[in-house]
Amino acid sequence: MPEGDTVHQAARRLHAALAGHTVTRSDLRVPKLATVDLTGRTVLDVTARGKHLLTRFEGGLTLHSHLRMDGSWKVYAPGERWRGGPGHQIRAILGTAERTAVGYRLPVLELLRTAEEHKAVGHLGPDLLGPDWDPEQALRNLLATPERPLGEALLDQRNLAGIGNIYKSEVCFLLGATPWLPVGELPAETASRLPALAKSLLEANRDRPDRTTTGRLTPRPLSTGTNPTRARPSQRLYVYGRAPRPCLRCGTPIRTAEQGDGSRSRPTYWCPDCQQGPTP
Repeated sequence: MPEGDTVHQAARRLHAALAGHTVTRSDLRVPKLATVDLTGRTVLDVTARGKHLLTRFEGGLTLHSHLRMDGSWKVYAPGERWRGGPGHQIRAILGTAERTAVGYRLPVLELLRTAEEHKAVGHLGPDLLGPDWDPEQALRNLLATPERPLGEALLDQRNLAGIGNIYKSEVCFLLGATPWLPVGELPAETASRLPALAKSLLEANRDRPDRTTTGRLTPRPLSTGTNPTRARPSQRLYVYGRAPRPCLRCGTPIRTAEQGDGSRSRPTYWCPDCQQGPTP
């Protein structure tokens, strides 16, 4: 599931493949961009802002995309088979002489003037993995609506940018608070730890193929042919996706329920023993 760490990984892959190269193939498969042709332009850079991707071209243009739940960008070498999904799911193709970047299932794709990128990302709070990270401002944003449930506040990208549904559940577990606890009811010491904790989780995973919050990088037998430093799937996360298996700390069965984020309901996981606060 694309979250801040996944999007930053995607930005690095796209930047390495495209930056400094001239576009030789351009195909943007959304109605409002159907006639746009970026061929002949040099890609200047690709950067992430929270969960948003900004691909900048010479001439002051930026292609803004967002992965949301299941979008992705794949990079292919010349002649390599495209395996990101069926052709009807392709929304963007950017090709150079050396690489081709293909965007699948992109729910957001728009072309902006680079000087007007703020129209797409100006509403975002401090980026947990970006140069603008400001933990004090992130905490002020979270506490500005003290009655709001912690889980909803963490998902609101206007407070801090980069946390998705997985990290929401994991941060709440590590703070010992349920996602339904009003953020203003967090003990002061716990609240002060929140920004640094969230940042440490995303930073720890920004270069990993398998996301983990437990730190349990249990070795596997080399005969399996897998990376022996990867965590076992059942131990990578403390609570997300683990219901009704036992908590890795106390053994109590993990529970799950839906929680909104202001726009839609999402599955939320918690340990009823390790986390204090209201629940459904």
